[in-house]
Amino acid sequence: MPWRVAPADRLAGVAPDPYHVWMSEIMLQQTTVAAVKDYFVKFTQRWPTVQDLAAADDADVMAAWAGLGYYARARNLLKCARVVANELGGVFPSDEVGLQKLPGVGPYTSAAVASIAFDQSATVLDGNVERVMARYHLIEEPLPTSKETLRGLAAGMLPDARFGDYSQAIMDLGATICTPRSPACGICPWMEGCKARPAGMAAELPKKLPKAVKPTRFGTCYVAIRKDGAVLLERRPDKGLLGGMLGWPGTEWAVDAPDMRPPFEAEWTVLSEEARHTFTHFHLRLSVQCAVVTDDFDQDVGEFIAASDYDVNDLPTVMRKVWKLVNPTV
Repeated sequence: MPWRVAPADRLAGVAPDPYHVWMSEIMLQQTTVAAVKDYFVKFTQRWPTVQDLAAADDADVMAAWAGLGYYARARNLLKCARVVANELGGVFPSDEVGLQKLPGVGPYTSAAVASIAFDQSATVLDGNVERVMARYHLIEEPLPTSKETLRGLAAGMLPDARFGDYSQAIMDLGATICTPRSPACGICPWMEGCKARPAGMAAELPKKLPKAVKPTRFGTCYVAIRKDGAVLLERRPDKGLLGGMLGWPGTEWAVDAPDMRPPFEAEWTVLSEEARHTFTHFHLRLSVQCAVVTDDFDQDVGEFIAASDYDVNDLPTVMRKVWKLVNPTV
């Protein structure tokens, strides 16, 4: 992983970059390593230091984050970078208490950064570690109610030294061997002490409370394209879903289909297909309407972005899905 320092290098005195560790942990929140790698490289190449990131334009950072999801993380990334750069002299706090005072840094992230970047004794409890603890100690109480029990068990297994190496190793154990399905118990380095293995329950743990059924919301997007190729986009409010991101003008997203009123008069074409997307708490179904307007068209919604400046990859995934439906027709 591009943000890691190998154990041998750490023993030789090579310290992890707290900026890299912090950024990787923010990106990895509810996101896989495979999805994060390219974004991490892109961000650290474009903004090599926390000072560089702090000085970046909000729109540039949000565009670079597009597609990674959970966009509040990107806004907190900027807020945190600016606190560190402008109020803390570019130096990250080295302990959990100090780290948790930063925007967007909670108990898990503070423990991970303190442990991995600063080799502090801290209990890192992500989904992988929860799974390892539940199986190793045969905890049948379901998540999330068992979280604090698992945290206490994880704290009791901390070593006396090399806290950063241990934290990364136990997360890797859960990610590669003690996996959610078909755990590779036969090659696990902890197989002798694991209680779930002899009980034949490894694959059943951790148990989880049933998830609530996700509701479905509906809405409409309006894609206006000028004859010169410019597209009409608007920036969503900073607060709320997809906050601060560019997107197509449209209706609210509601459980009851909202009133479809185009933002302005034009010859709108209703597409036969919907754009569908699933967020953490709901499914979304978007009706799509498109129109081609004259180059001198005047509107008071959003802003036309010239074809030379428009990159669909700067849009969040759901907005890319809308464009994918429209693009073959223009």
